[in-house]
Amino acid sequence: MMTRNRDAYRPRMPASRRVALLVLIATALAACASLGQREPLRVSLAGLEPLSGEGMEARFLAKLRVQNPNDSPVAYDGLAVEVDLNGKGFASGVADARGEFPRFGESVVELPVTVPASAIVRQVLGFVSGSRGKASYRVRGFFSSGTFGRVPFDSKGEIDWPQMPTGG
Repeated sequence: MMTRNRDAYRPRMPASRRVALLVLIATALAACASLGQREPLRVSLAGLEPLSGEGMEARFLAKLRVQNPNDSPVAYDGLAVEVDLNGKGFASGVADARGEFPRFGESVVELPVTVPASAIVRQVLGFVSGSRGKASYRVRGFFSSGTFGRVPFDSKGEIDWPQMPTGG
């Protein structure tokens, strides 16, 4: 008994159609990849204002200046932030804020942050032991962008400690 090769009866796609299909797939993949490419948001710490705390913690209203260097707006629905001071964890916070950073624009976003007592003690000890000029900070976190996930940020800077009056 003779067995037949099933592939011999399958019609083959012409070479020109195979090339066109590959070009179409490659174009679609390139278009999808370009959707996610954009410049990162520039986020800096614009200010900290005291809020009433609870027990062994301090609370502040953090103001973040956000610059969008892209040619399309970036919408967000929620954010989380962590602030390090002099290389050590200092404060963290979350907010159920919504908004949009305009294209080639900037905005200030406010959110409450909590500073545990241990972080305050650590910074006071560092201040007393000699690091009195400038303090380095790092602000990192993300803006939730809904369906497509998160827009992370990570920035560093320096602040001047207030000068203590000298007695005379």
